[in-house]
Amino acid sequence: MPNADLFDFGVMTSRAHMAWLAQMGGRLKSDFRYSIGLVYNTFPWPDATPAQRAKIEQLAQAVLDARLAHPTASLADLYDPDTMPGDLRRAHHALDLAVDRLYRSAPFASDRDRVEHLFGRYEALVNPLATTGVKANRRVARRSAAQQEPDA
Repeated sequence: MPNADLFDFGVMTSRAHMAWLAQMGGRLKSDFRYSIGLVYNTFPWPDATPAQRAKIEQLAQAVLDARLAHPTASLADLYDPDTMPGDLRRAHHALDLAVDRLYRSAPFASDRDRVEHLFGRYEALVNPLATTGVKANRRVARRSAAQQEPDA
């Protein structure tokens, strides 16, 4: 990414982005298939205040620092689920929680829950009238509510 900063790194290495990648990009053999069109361009980036951005940057740097603490380990070694160093695991966990809080205050129960929320955010980005337009138009909102009521 040209001109990427620690905030970008933090969001892209977070559980939120990785769950999105797993859902949208799929796999090629056992590796993730990352596509700019299917994964990156569709990912609903979180809104963040300057203070929140600074927190994500700090936590992203902690991930990089934890990686540097193991200079002889490859990325494959560092991210092996069975042998991942505890400091790196804790750094990623803190980063994941902070990025998740950019999307909502309640924690996500699972990656499925996380991706469902992200799909809702994506839908609001690509079809804003689906959420705001119907609510603003009382006649359409009443008709939509009536269609959802069960028949008596």
